[in-house]
Amino acid sequence: MTTAVVIGVGNEYRRDDGIGPALVAALEDRWLPGVKLLVSDGEPARLIDDWAGVPLAIVVDAVLCEPSAPGEFYRTEVPLDGRHHDHDLEDHPHSAGSHSLGIPDALRLAQALDRVPHRLVVYAVEAADITFGTGLTAPVAAALPRLVDAVVAELSVSR
Repeated sequence: MTTAVVIGVGNEYRRDDGIGPALVAALEDRWLPGVKLLVSDGEPARLIDDWAGVPLAIVVDAVLCEPSAPGEFYRTEVPLDGRHHDHDLEDHPHSAGSHSLGIPDALRLAQALDRVPHRLVVYAVEAADITFGTGLTAPVAAALPRLVDAVVAELSVSR
């Protein structure tokens, strides 16, 4: 039985935008019973299919901030009890995702379709460079072990 899904959003061919897939790759070597690991391009319909009805969905994505502190990451638990408003994610100071449509769009659609997870936790990682190329920049790569630890701790608490 799936107790949680970790969704790494991003594109590994756009430098730091690959932090989500890099996190999933780092978790693949861990023993995480009941946890499904997925990589996503962030398209709302796919996100909804990935998280619908799951007890815990953890989404990891790159964000662009101004001023920027590449490698910093922020945890947001999105209220899904009917009190959610668009500003819960969009007005978050670190919510400028690197995709044209993102998690707030997926969440609005999921709520309209009644296909939300029981809990949704978003980890937003500040990116330095999302231009074409492979490999994370040094500050984002250095943050990956701390991010892995944070996600594993989140999964442990939810059991």
